[in-house]
Formats: sequence, structure tokens, C-alpha cells
Amino acid sequence: MDFKEELEEIREAGLYRRLRRMESASSRVVVVEGREMLMCASNNYLGLADDPICKETAMEAIRRFGTGSGGSRLTTGNTALHEHLERELAAFKGTEAALLFNTGYMANLAALTTLVGVGDLILSDRLNHASLIDGTRLSRADVQIYEHCDLADLEKKLAAARAGEHRRILIVTDGVFSMDGDIAPLPGICELAERYGADVMVDDAHATGVLGEKGAGTADHFGIQDRVAVQMGTLSKALGAEGGYIAGSKEMIDYLINRARPFVFSTAQSPAVIGAVLAALQIVQNEPDRRKHLLQRAARLRKELLLAGFNVLPSDTPILGVVIGAADEAVEFARELEAQGIYAPAIRPPTVPEGTSRIRLTLTASHTDADVERIVDALSKARTAQNPHS
Repeated sequence: MDFKEELEEIREAGLYRRLRRMESASSRVVVVEGREMLMCASNNYLGLADDPICKETAMEAIRRFGTGSGGSRLTTGNTALHEHLERELAAFKGTEAALLFNTGYMANLAALTTLVGVGDLILSDRLNHASLIDGTRLSRADVQIYEHCDLADLEKKLAAARAGEHRRILIVTDGVFSMDGDIAPLPGICELAERYGADVMVDDAHATGVLGEKGAGTADHFGIQDRVAVQMGTLSKALGAEGGYIAGSKEMIDYLINRARPFVFSTAQSPAVIGAVLAALQIVQNEPDRRKHLLQRAARLRKELLLAGFNVLPSDTPILGVVIGAADEAVEFARELEAQGIYAPAIRPPTVPEGTSRIRLTLTASHTDADVERIVDALSKARTAQNPHS
């Protein structure tokens, strides 16, 4: 098989990607291929990936249960740790039950290929994450895309579907959109779902641990946990480990256990991961100042970037999209930042639409006010280096 020509086309379009080697733990400051840099692109929002307590509980889990689970959950891989974490997640999300998956991607595929199918309808936000898009395609349900966070367009499509013969209607949305950082209008979505007999699924990957009174995500943020049928989240971002989960009714979770192929045919997560997340969940709930400081610093960074004249997308979260435009220009901008010791890779199509390539900045609870100043200064210098006569 020869892919040389296709790879060259990718390079010419400014879309070639390569793996970058991290030589230290995910933290505020990292070592990338031998060079120390300020990390400004990590999803480790609360700084828990390198937290001493999380590391210790992970090691304790290894000492008790070993390094691997030894099988799928339905054969030999279901430990007391897995069941404990699922109970904690359900309580955290305000649902009857929860189910763990190896990745957030697998959680979305599991939900969408199991809970809906032929004869059903999925209404999906245009800017939903790739895992939701892939899940809808594999579900075999009818799929309609509504314009991003556009309640009027969503209602128009719901009204048109009312006269159809769909068995189930599921509205699917990110809670926090991963590349823009904006929050879904969840109360309005739930109101429409209730009016038209639909259910709601929220991907809370970037909201878990960050939004809400207790850090439980978008539904917690709006105080409507009981109005969302399917709450998905990840353990790999604010919770500092890896994996995903679905939370909802006990009946739905039982159904996923019996029918969701990504669950049935996957080896269970390792004990270390489960141990680390159990500690992370307690920190999220017991230390609200972490997310408070995170959101305050993110708001300050956005304000400073806007004052400096950057095109920053609207956001009330730690995700700040600084739109550059063309893919090659964004790549060069990222190179300029890296030269100044700032690690924030360019985000390009197909991750974002053509013409909106960007630097996706993310802060963590570990970043300081001095870091915010350094980031703004670095972006300003990168802009000058890229456009010296502007």
C-alpha cells in the first residue's frame, strides 16, 4: 500500500501532523522533546494528572489489585474498585447509576450505537465532537444536524419530526464545545425535548470537574440534572486520568451492560486508573477553589487577549480559541509561540471548519497570574513576528 501521494497532499494543504514527545508529567510546565515549556494546551484543567494524592491512590490500587484487570467486566475484570467508582460517579452526577468505559470516545459510541438505532432520530449540534459524529453515523438512526446552539433551528427540526414515525428522538450536544469553549444552551434544549417528546444526551467531557456548583458538569451548572437522560463524561481531563462513563437511569445502564459492544468486548480499565479517579473525585468536591481560580484566570486571559486585539471566541470556560485563519498561518503562529517557550499547537481542519484554524489555549488550576501575562506577551510577539509591517 502506497500513501506517499496522499501524504504529500496533506503537507501541501498545511494539515500534516506529527507526534510530539512529552518527557515529563502533564503539568503547568512540561518538557517537550528536551525543552522546558509552559503548557497552554492541556485538558488537565484542575492539575490532578500529577497530583500527589492521586498518584498515591493509584499506587495503592496497584498494590492491592495489580497492574491489569485481566479481562472484560463481564468475565474476570470487574473489581470492587470499578463498582465503587461507578457508585461515586452516579452520586456525583445525580443519577441512579453509571457505567465506566475505557475512553470517552468509546462511551459515546456505546451510547449512540446502543440506545438508538433503525427507526429513531438523532438531532446533533453542528459542532459536536468527532466521537459524537461517529457514533451518530454508526447508530443507523436517521440523523439531522441543527445549527450550532441554535434553539430555533432545533425546534424547527423537532416540529418537522413530530409527524414522522420515529420510535425515539435523541438530542445530542456537547456540554462545553471542545474547540470553541462555549456552553450549550442546555435549559432551552431540555425544554424543547420535553415539549416534543425527545430525550437529551450531553457530552460533558470538558465540563466535568469544571462547571457546576459541585463541579459535576453542564447539567449541574444549570441545575437541571434530572432533565438529562444520558450524561456522558470523561476521566481524562479535569479528573486527571483516562476513560469515560455514561450516567443515567439504572434501567439504561443495565441495558448498556448487556448490549453495548464497546463495553462487552473491552478489557476493563486498570486498577491504577480507577484508584486515581476515586481520589480526583473527592478533590473536585472538597476543593471548589480549584475550579474557581481556574475560571477566574481564564476570564482574565480572555479579557487581556481581547484588549490586545486578538480574535478570541466567546467562552466562559478554560478553553480559549484564538482564531488565526488559514491552516499554514496557524501552524507558523504556533511555531513562534514555541520559540518563546509556550506550548500551544495549532488546531486545523478537519477538527475545525476551513478558515478558522486557531491556537486553542487552555489554562489549568496550576497556572498563575504571571503565566497569564506571559501568554499574552508571547501571542503579541508571535503576531508581530508573523506580520512585521502590520
